[in-house]
Amino acid sequence: MSSVKKIGESVSLSSVTSNLPCDASPTDFRIQDEEEETIPIIDLTLLVSGTPDQRSKVVQDMGLARREWGFFMVINHGVSEKLMEDMMKASQSFFDITEEEKREYAGGDVFSPVRCGTTLHGTITNGNLWRDYLRAFVHPAFHFPNKPPGFREIAHEYSKRVKEVAFELLKGISESLGLEGNYIGKQMELEEGIQLMAINHYSPCPQPELAIGLPPHSDHGLLTLLIQNEIDGLEILHKGKWIAVYPPANSFLVNLADHLEVLTNGKCKSLLHRAMVNNNSTRMSIVIAHGPKLDTIVSPVSQLVDGESSPPTYRPTKYREYYELQQSNQLGQPKTFLDHVRL
Repeated sequence: MSSVKKIGESVSLSSVTSNLPCDASPTDFRIQDEEEETIPIIDLTLLVSGTPDQRSKVVQDMGLARREWGFFMVINHGVSEKLMEDMMKASQSFFDITEEEKREYAGGDVFSPVRCGTTLHGTITNGNLWRDYLRAFVHPAFHFPNKPPGFREIAHEYSKRVKEVAFELLKGISESLGLEGNYIGKQMELEEGIQLMAINHYSPCPQPELAIGLPPHSDHGLLTLLIQNEIDGLEILHKGKWIAVYPPANSFLVNLADHLEVLTNGKCKSLLHRAMVNNNSTRMSIVIAHGPKLDTIVSPVSQLVDGESSPPTYRPTKYREYYELQQSNQLGQPKTFLDHVRL
């Protein structure tokens, strides 16, 4: 297993990218000029325990975010800053163990409980993909590496706390749709649904204009919660323009995902986003996706479908089938999952 991190540490950085195949023009990944936009910020404390007026305002803000952005940032979420810091430090420690130790978790298929690897020579874009990753299913059964010491225990606690936040956010989204707060959770049986953690490690890249951490994509499942270290690099597509995200300290970045758009018949917007790289500092992100059980068939719910004014716009599809398509890169670019199931 040869990682991006290892190459960056062992080879002259000025020569790395020129030794790798790359058909992408620098302008392919360059952010375009855009007007200043204010990304929605949701205060979870006000949603969970605010006054009726405060709570109503937050639900309205979530409605705007789901319709116009497919993305928002969450503050005052109840996950301790220390736990978030410990999780980030432990994640970095995993990528610092030897290549031989990491090889224990390499390989396998997209349904392997734990898998680590690199997208150095990825095929879903014409450019260089500059990322190492660790991916693990952490719910309903918890799977995770046993090294370095303490990492597994920190990740277990972190994943439980994040799931609690995700469930509260889905209640607010349900209410913004005019549904009962627990509707989405019950409809998708999320207590038994999957929770997939992906930890992304983006080492400094000698020619960031010719590489990308992750190309434009949307997420599987319903809701994705992300934290990052102090290095920025996430960009979201809003009104046809790429916008760099600069999150408040100790906040979660939340993407609405493909199956939430299908379930709500397009009333929630799935977000296209990408991860950029730089030539100075390592960026890390910890992402947790939340979805139904793999054998769940997801289709627009009847409460949000009207035969005349709002007919169903997506065909029913099994969650497992989409996850396999996405993770094995069989959808093709620029075709997305939503293109694949749109009527």
